[in-house]
Amino acid sequence: KWSERNRDFCTLPWLDSPQENGVQTNQYSSISPPASPVVEDEPFSTYFEEKVPIPESVNQAFSFRKLWAFTGPGFLMSIAYLDPGNIESDLQSGAKAGFKLLWVLLGATIIGLLLQRLAARLGVVTGMHLAEVCNRQYPTVPRILLWLMVELAIIGSDMQEVIGCAIALNLLSVGRIPLWAGVLITITDTFVFLFLDKYGLRKLEAFFGFLITVMAVSFGYEYVLVKPDQPQLLKGMFVPYCSGCGPVQLEQAVGIVGAVIMPHNIYLHSALVKSREVDRKNKKEVKEANKYFFIESTIALFVSFLINVFVVAVFAQAFYNKTNMQVNEECNATGSPHTDLFPLNNDTLEVDIYKGGVVLGCFFGPAALYIWAIGILAAGQSSTMTGTYSGQFVMEGFLNLRWSRFARVLLTRSIAITPTLLVAIFQDVQHLTGMNDFLNVLQSMQLPFALIPILTFTSLKSIMNDFANGLVWKISGGVVILVVCAINMYFVVVYVTSLNSVALYVIAALLSVAYLGFVGYLVWHCLIALGVSCVDCGSRVSNRPAVFIEEQSEYDS
Repeated sequence: KWSERNRDFCTLPWLDSPQENGVQTNQYSSISPPASPVVEDEPFSTYFEEKVPIPESVNQAFSFRKLWAFTGPGFLMSIAYLDPGNIESDLQSGAKAGFKLLWVLLGATIIGLLLQRLAARLGVVTGMHLAEVCNRQYPTVPRILLWLMVELAIIGSDMQEVIGCAIALNLLSVGRIPLWAGVLITITDTFVFLFLDKYGLRKLEAFFGFLITVMAVSFGYEYVLVKPDQPQLLKGMFVPYCSGCGPVQLEQAVGIVGAVIMPHNIYLHSALVKSREVDRKNKKEVKEANKYFFIESTIALFVSFLINVFVVAVFAQAFYNKTNMQVNEECNATGSPHTDLFPLNNDTLEVDIYKGGVVLGCFFGPAALYIWAIGILAAGQSSTMTGTYSGQFVMEGFLNLRWSRFARVLLTRSIAITPTLLVAIFQDVQHLTGMNDFLNVLQSMQLPFALIPILTFTSLKSIMNDFANGLVWKISGGVVILVVCAINMYFVVVYVTSLNSVALYVIAALLSVAYLGFVGYLVWHCLIALGVSCVDCGSRVSNRPAVFIEEQSEYDS
């Protein structure tokens, strides 16, 4: 059956595509509608039990009332920039390189903003999120492979987030709540919080805003307590140079980019923007929505950047170049029960979100430890919820599921529960760094499966028409995505070569052939969408511009 959403997408005024049997079709669609479309049951929703109305404003270039109405999706999206994986990357950056890599964090956040802009525009212009567009544009086999790759990224991110919450609960309970129990608690309360939107979409968004505020206050407290060197902080943020840096700092810089730019977040943001009432038949309203969503995303990512800077600065000021021996002595002096975490040697201190809380407690008192744990709990809980939304959007989009809302929530949570629980049961809370590195590599490998499709579809005039990427955006977007993917592939290669196993090298080589083949397929479609006609041999991609119909009466007729 051809869903009503498909018909809405293909009969936009500016999608003046050819008709088959009186039904309008899109030339770049891999789905052909039947001659007599069947109206299905009332459309189901995820997160969209209601839509936020946009106030009218007459001849105003900018309206704070409108900005407030559009505020929400960008802050939910920004939570992925504050998940436990990002926090761990921040503290390791500070401990290993001091303030020297803050410019990398700034650059990665700006690149993330540009990519999120593409995702938001796709959702606003088409009324469909990225997974739904992929479902309609790619043939069956690539579509299923793409779904599996994105699901892997979501599972990897979800494991970091759930375990981050479990670590926070362990710290707050002074070890009384084991890791596996913390995982079960997190999964249970996520179900409860996810149904807050039954009380209104704005209340749910306010709850996420509260969690972001908790993170800002918690990590801001640590920042004020430690009193970082402000001139060094500003120098590290705006001078793109790293004096005296070696392979350790280079790998950390690559890790920052991989932690900040997450594949499932592109899919999430393209769906969240659908929660506002925007008349997509009105070109002016669409243009206005794109403007306000970009402003809101900029503000949201600026807030997330400040919170990340708080964490980097705290560990750069207090623990850069510290040795295990120094930390052990300080923990012994304060009577900490965690001195065994730091061996009696002069190796440079290595920290994760668990050890980070411990060393803060040793150097700055128990309050610093508990406030750190509260911040980690807020980061983990909020990102777990948005990760679950990502899973729902991806699954419903790629597979066109028509399940009840509770069934979809249950399935998407269950997919991540099993591997997370196994890790929690068989891994000690004190030794999770190796698993975190593996999960970062897993997510880095999935980046092309979000970045290439979003550039492809936002560059097609047959989908975006007047809102398709211009030449500057096509070139800059292609270069940015190439650089980001190259950086993350370097991270993957470094990780694989560190395994020191011939069998694993052989397996990695075989998987790489299939992986690069699929990426090449997506790149081929992307190049055609970007206007490289010489590679167009048999592709169904059409970049023919559609005609925008200005008069509403023509559309109604």
